Amino acid sequence: MKSLCFSPRTASLSISRQSNSPSLSSTARRRFSQSAIEQAIDAAAAIIMKWDAETSAYAGVTSLFHESKREAMQFTKSVNELQDIMHLLVSDQDSGSEKFSQAQRLMQIAMKRLQKEFYQILSTNRADLDPESVSTRSSRTSTSMSDYDDDGLPDDEIRTAGDSITELEDVSSTAMSDLKLIADCMIASGYAKECIRVYKIIRKSIIDEGIYKLGIEKLSSSQVNKMDWDVLDLKIKNWLDAEKISLRTLFKGERILCDHVFSSSDSIKESCFAEISKEGATLLFGFPELVAKAKKSPMEKMFRVLDMYTAISEDWQEIETIFAFESVSAVRLQAINSLVRLSESVLSLLTDFESTIHKDSSKAMTPGSGLHRLTMYSMDYLTLLADYGNILTDIISDWPPPAKSSLPESFFDSPVSDDSPRPAISVRIAWLILVLLCKLDCKSKHYKDVSLSYLFLANNLQHVISRVRASNLMYLLGEEWITKHEAKVRQFAANYERLAWGQVFASLPENPMASMTGGKAKECFMKFTSSFEDAYSKQCSCVVPDLKLRDEIKASIGTKVVAVYREFYDMQKSTVGEESSEKLFVRFSPEDVGNYLSELFFATVSSGSSSTSSSTSSHHHRYMRSLLRA
Repeated sequence: MKSLCFSPRTASLSISRQSNSPSLSSTARRRFSQSAIEQAIDAAAAIIMKWDAETSAYAGVTSLFHESKREAMQFTKSVNELQDIMHLLVSDQDSGSEKFSQAQRLMQIAMKRLQKEFYQILSTNRADLDPESVSTRSSRTSTSMSDYDDDGLPDDEIRTAGDSITELEDVSSTAMSDLKLIADCMIASGYAKECIRVYKIIRKSIIDEGIYKLGIEKLSSSQVNKMDWDVLDLKIKNWLDAEKISLRTLFKGERILCDHVFSSSDSIKESCFAEISKEGATLLFGFPELVAKAKKSPMEKMFRVLDMYTAISEDWQEIETIFAFESVSAVRLQAINSLVRLSESVLSLLTDFESTIHKDSSKAMTPGSGLHRLTMYSMDYLTLLADYGNILTDIISDWPPPAKSSLPESFFDSPVSDDSPRPAISVRIAWLILVLLCKLDCKSKHYKDVSLSYLFLANNLQHVISRVRASNLMYLLGEEWITKHEAKVRQFAANYERLAWGQVFASLPENPMASMTGGKAKECFMKFTSSFEDAYSKQCSCVVPDLKLRDEIKASIGTKVVAVYREFYDMQKSTVGEESSEKLFVRFSPEDVGNYLSELFFATVSSGSSSTSSSTSSHHHRYMRSLLRA
């Protein structure tokens, strides 16, 4: 296709072609005789003057492209022929002739008309040419947007294409084709500047309005820092939605429209798109950088920072495609800067989180040896972090790992070797949990009763494991890590059982079925009663929130107490003596012991754990206190 650039206002000439065809002057001389030139000018004058708004009232209130597409095509065809004639006259050194002056005046009138038509189409089809309509249509059909193909398409193909788009898309397609036809004609005639100016003014206003409606505004670092978190959080949520919408519709649609309307000139479509979109896009991708620099607490900020990092990184390929021009490289650079700042913020927040665990100086003992608030807070945090595993892997891939000497020996699915390096995210999460467990170990030492410290460790480690199993932490840490720490829970529980209930176990004879004297039996019953009452009074307020761990501990204690005591009770009860002696020395039946044990670890505590209480348990507690006072 030819691309002729000529400005009749200065009578300058520039000719460029995409093929090595004979020069215009030689072919034109064969095509045109003097009379033919005059006839062509007259023909062009007829249609051009018909649409001169200064001489025709009809032309002043009517749109050429809206009134008749056929006449619009004839109009642009006449302009192109007029351009060829002017080139011919210039090449024949006849630019001072009356014919050239007439052609020049006609060209100016035609360009003024086309500029008006260009403006009208952009303005009246503002809704149909909104970026969302353009981008949606582009994604649904790959058929040509041109209504002016000289060869045309077969009727059945036209019907098929028409059926595939909605009426709105059809209007959008027609408007885009009209704009392209006008732009090609004006650019070829040397009026690119006038065409571009109209396009930029209207289209930039649409992009700016879209950005404004999406809630994107210009903010400074100080403004963001001064915002309450609730306000900033709403702005971040809004930005996450706005980023998707603006990228997939606003900027994508504008890029499609620019590329289509100005397809005849790469430099023009680049400059138009840059001037229209650069400001809004830079503002859009600058907001995350401001948030990254804001000083907010780790729990409040971390996950919004990760959300914004995810949004930009997932859309990076689209960002590079839409803003591929060198003239909009500042947009890509801003997006990269925001990613860098967001990743730095994540690393800083992870460090702050670790520091928060280290600095927790609370010495208050958790009632009932239940869950510590630090355990629940930390695991809530880490569980949410695990949902961003892929993003965190990207962010911390180059972050130096903690000292190996401080890490657990193994916490992965399979043995770690030099050929299978530890994933950075897994190392970091395991390290943070280790820091938490070390802090909990320190806090357990605040219990005067060592058995309660072991129950505290068992409860809190079990909570850690449960949260790992029920979240994506399981995939980061692996089954072997879980198995290893479950063994630690069993060890803590066994230590608790030994220290809390050891005296009860020891009060029962090794061979409960062995015969003994009445005095010896009374002594054993009294010893059991005393040790059981003492142990129960200390342990009745303890809590085990985890159902599985609670049942395991109670089953273990029950096996060692109830079963042995039942054998001893059945064997020795009759040796105690008469009924009055029996009531004095044998206070508990095996069923009583079993009932008391079954009600253990349900006490309600103020630590926020999930334990419960029951009226039955309260009754047993009151009864035990009455026994102790007796």
